[in-house]
Amino acid sequence: MIGKLLRFLRREEGAVTVDWVVLMTGIVGLGMAVGVTVSQGAADHGRAIGDFISSQEVATY
Repeated sequence: MIGKLLRFLRREEGAVTVDWVVLMTGIVGLGMAVGVTVSQGAADHGRAIGDFISSQEVATY
């Protein structure tokens, strides 16, 4: 039983897969963080532009 466990722990066949999973998780997490930050900033600027446009008077003749 212990021999099987030691053989399993010494095998490296799945190590590359684990590396890729960890790497992709980090990249996706970073992308989500950037997306949230950008969307919040865009919403703030959009709101400010909307307020400015709605406060402008339209000349009627």
